[in-house]
Order: sequence, then structure tokens, then C-alpha cells
Amino acid sequence: MKTSNLRRKRMVLPAIAAVAVLAVGGTVWAASADNDVKGDERNRVATAATGAVGGGEAVDVETSDDLGEAYEVEVRRADGSEIDVTLDENLKVVGKDVDDADDDRDDVNDRDDVNDRDDRNDNDADDRVLSATERASAEKAALAAVGGGTVRDVEASDDRGAAYDVEVMDKNNVEWDVDLDASFKVLNKVQDN
Repeated sequence: MKTSNLRRKRMVLPAIAAVAVLAVGGTVWAASADNDVKGDERNRVATAATGAVGGGEAVDVETSDDLGEAYEVEVRRADGSEIDVTLDENLKVVGKDVDDADDDRDDVNDRDDVNDRDDRNDNDADDRVLSATERASAEKAALAAVGGGTVRDVEASDDRGAAYDVEVMDKNNVEWDVDLDASFKVLNKVQDN
């Protein structure tokens, strides 16, 4: 009888230890999964990306996990259009991708409901470029909704009843998704985990 209890303990204790190690490791991984570049490094990378496309504002700067790429930067130009700039570790441009309605024209056989050759007349509301006035009004409303912070992204919404989707990082570094109607009234705000 005592032998079976001893065997059971030999199996249970290592199993508990393994679960504890996995839980701690998963927590550490989740905490370090933030790709956002911050501080002086963000400023250095943002300057390189905006310079590469002739100016604009770097609205999102992240590290990249793709081979040959160190950074991914989303740059918003004065006209409201956006360019995704990819840089290597030496801040040399690896690629540029202009966000427009024709992004997937080369994807002939794709039936994913984006505007490529096989669904050329399928225009989504979120494909349109916002005017500077729309963008400023949406930013103001979203910042007021979360008590201030930094707007990370503003775009036309494809959600029913919502006209704009705004991503905001509040003063406590909490990310929020704010949905606005056409008159910039807050419909919904959700903390982004």
C-alpha cells in the first residue's frame, strides 16, 4: 500500500512542477509579446521611415519577426493616405506598401472579399481615405472618450452603424478601440487586451 502511494507521489509532483513551469513561462512570454518600439529607438526608426517616404507621421512603430526585417512602421501622409514601411536593422528600407483599394490586385484566384481582380466592384467602407477634418474630429472624440492619450490609428469602419474605428493608447499605456458614428458620437469603447 505504501509503495503505491510513493509511486503516485513520484508521478504527481513532477506533473505539478511541469504545469507551474509552463504557467510561469507562458506569463513571461505574454508579457514580453509587445512589439511596440518605444522611446529614443522609436524616434530613430520613425525618422528613418518618414524620411524614406517623403514625410508624414509614424503612427505605429513595431519590431518585425520576418526574416530580413527589423521594423515595421505605418506612416500617415498629410493627405490621409498610409504607407507601411519595412526597415532592416540598419534602418535601410526593405519594402514599402501603399495602403489603397488595389492592395490585392495580384491575388487573382482569391475569394476573400477584398478588392482584387475577382471582386473588383466590391468596395468596402473601410477602404476609403479619410479627410483631415474627419480624422481630426474622430481623434478628438476618441481621446475625450478615454480621458486623453495618443491616437494610434483612425480609419473608416466597416462595422454596421459605425463610421470610424479609432485606436488610442491612454495615459496609462492601455490600448482602447473606440467606435464612432458619422457625427463622431462614441458608440462603443473597448479595452484592447
